[in-house]
Amino acid sequence: MNLKEAQVKDIVRKVLLQMEAGNKEEQKLSGVFTDMNDAIGASIKAQKVMQQLSMDSREKIISNIRKKTLENAELFARMGVEETGMGNVGHKILKHQLLAEKTPGTEDISTVAWSGDRGLTLVEMGPFGVIGAITPCTNPSETILCNSIGMIAGGNTVVFNPHPAAIGVSNLAVHMVNEASREAGGPDNIAVSIVKPTLASGDIMMKHQNIPLIVATGGPGVVTTVLSSGKRGIGAGAGNPPVLVDETADIKKAAMDIVNGCTFDNNLPCIAEKEVVAVGKIMDELLHYLIEYGCYVISKEEQEKLTAVVLKDNRLNRKCVGKDARTILSMIGIEAPENIRCIIFEGEKEHPLIAEELMMPILGIVRAKDIDDAIEKSVWLEHGNRHSAHMHSKNVDNLTRFGKAVDTAIFVKNAPSYAALGFGGEGFCTFTIASRTGEGLTSARTFTKQRRCVMADSLCIR
Repeated sequence: MNLKEAQVKDIVRKVLLQMEAGNKEEQKLSGVFTDMNDAIGASIKAQKVMQQLSMDSREKIISNIRKKTLENAELFARMGVEETGMGNVGHKILKHQLLAEKTPGTEDISTVAWSGDRGLTLVEMGPFGVIGAITPCTNPSETILCNSIGMIAGGNTVVFNPHPAAIGVSNLAVHMVNEASREAGGPDNIAVSIVKPTLASGDIMMKHQNIPLIVATGGPGVVTTVLSSGKRGIGAGAGNPPVLVDETADIKKAAMDIVNGCTFDNNLPCIAEKEVVAVGKIMDELLHYLIEYGCYVISKEEQEKLTAVVLKDNRLNRKCVGKDARTILSMIGIEAPENIRCIIFEGEKEHPLIAEELMMPILGIVRAKDIDDAIEKSVWLEHGNRHSAHMHSKNVDNLTRFGKAVDTAIFVKNAPSYAALGFGGEGFCTFTIASRTGEGLTSARTFTKQRRCVMADSLCIR
């Protein structure tokens, strides 16, 4: 698929018009309702069918979701950038390809068995039922498709309350999940959403008696709300991932990896490098290579201007989030060369552009006296989110010390941050990283509950 900007704009317009025409059955996107209670009711009916499907049948649905995601990766990427104004189309295509190929399906669901003189006991992974999910505008269709694969694999259906800033692309993803299910012989409404998601619709979803599990992917506010709901909550919240570079690192490779990770999708991923802490003796060399790989160094005066724009009235300026470095620099009157990918400067850890999670390609660099000082500063910058941290070093002891001290769900060593999601590294993909509630990188097994099935004094034939 090779879509032009005008085509994408036309698709966005048509999708939004279809959703507005939700009372006309022939126009409504599949799984998209005007009322949250209606959406939940449809999801409950679909889950009764889903729970009876064999694992093979679930896997056929998931395989079709993967196929359709790959076929429509460019459409989702371009539509996401067009609707939200954030991110990079090429990188979003890669993210859709990654989730299609590396999100675990039914193979993640396993059974544990004990057999002995007193019989046979099985521990099965069963569905919660209907799951409520809140999704962000930073990775809208990616999160919906990734969550859908894992939740469906576990035998669940899902009710989404997407971010209003990405409702078009989010609901198109919901529609595609249902289309994939029908084509594979599965039920409709295995994923549902509403035309106009609001805080009120999210509140209905979280309080509904037939939704036992809430999964929130977003900022600290929404995660706190979910964890206060009185229900089981999985919270994938904020992070401010530091990347530590010590004197034993391959400095040239570290610089390349840091720039590649920080600029991926214009720094929207929550795992991306948000600031650098470097041991003083390699600082100059690191700066040299960062500049070589497309970084623009801003002066003290320019830092002040940038802070005023990015943190307007001491609040994160959403107009800057997910924008590329050249666009952000133009906001303070700098016309940067075309090769510029990232904005850098040296500062203290308390600098607002360093201490705050920005989700844009701006990297403050903090100088440390030695590895002890670097670890202390990096842990402070992570702010106890326990989300992600990265390090470039050839010293195993240093890597171990920092990993233990920062205690994050993700710890990437000697690679760009996105290696954590299986892109250039081993492991599966997810866009819901539950650091706050402890599940870490979620997958199908996360969305199941354990059931123990005991047959006493029988079925042991040893």
